[in-house]
Amino acid sequence: MKETRAWSMNGYLGILILVLLIGSAAFLAWKQQWILAVIIFLVAAVLATGITIVQPNQAKVVIFFGKYLGSIRESGLFLTVPLTVRDTISLRVRNFNSNKLKVNDVLGNPIEIAAVVVFKVVDSAKARFDVEDYEQFVEIQSETAIRHVATKYPYDAFEDEEITLRGNPEEISSELTKNLQERLNVAGVEVIEARLTHLAYSTEIASAMLQRQQAAAILSARQKIVSGAVSMAQMAVQQLQESGTVELDEERKVNMVNNLLVAIISDRGAQPVINAGSLY
Repeated sequence: MKETRAWSMNGYLGILILVLLIGSAAFLAWKQQWILAVIIFLVAAVLATGITIVQPNQAKVVIFFGKYLGSIRESGLFLTVPLTVRDTISLRVRNFNSNKLKVNDVLGNPIEIAAVVVFKVVDSAKARFDVEDYEQFVEIQSETAIRHVATKYPYDAFEDEEITLRGNPEEISSELTKNLQERLNVAGVEVIEARLTHLAYSTEIASAMLQRQQAAAILSARQKIVSGAVSMAQMAVQQLQESGTVELDEERKVNMVNNLLVAIISDRGAQPVINAGSLY
């Protein structure tokens, strides 16, 4: 199905025509020309069934005895084909908040995930005829797309993954929107935005994953501290040698570097030992 424009005319002009027909029928009845008066009155009654009102951001799908004649998108009062069924399809932008879904990420970790989908109908014919209930279709396909995207990426980066659910919200949102749009094209629905609103590990592994994240953070911090400590020790030895203040042999260099590394890397403040020499 593809949306087409239904025949329609200005509704106020249609009402004027109806008034003229009814007036003519009344005049003929006054002249006692009953047959012609009844015919004109029946014509007016049939035309009256074609009067319809379209609200802003709505579409009227016109169906004539099972045949799709087109849609009316303009708002206002119209006269369209008489004896037709006119279903209303909302063209307004709407939100859909999914339930919290429990799925496994690409690493097999159970996670809880939910998203909000912003959408609107752009083809009233597809929304009316190609799916049973386009609103329910959006809900089911949204949850399916969320599950599909969640299983393609890990929750968090532990081994330098390029894209993660937690660390790349924009990329995940773009991937979810694209995937969902492909699923909803059949229903004539445009996905404006799809974004995660809830993301967390499942209760049974949340504590273990928190410890893993803390361990990874500590390891990363230690790596930076060690790298900085080595650079500082090298710089100290190099400056002492260049200034000629102290002559250091290899054994003293090793002791000095060892002391500097211990002082810098230690969690506690350094407690220097001062050699005051012998008292005797």
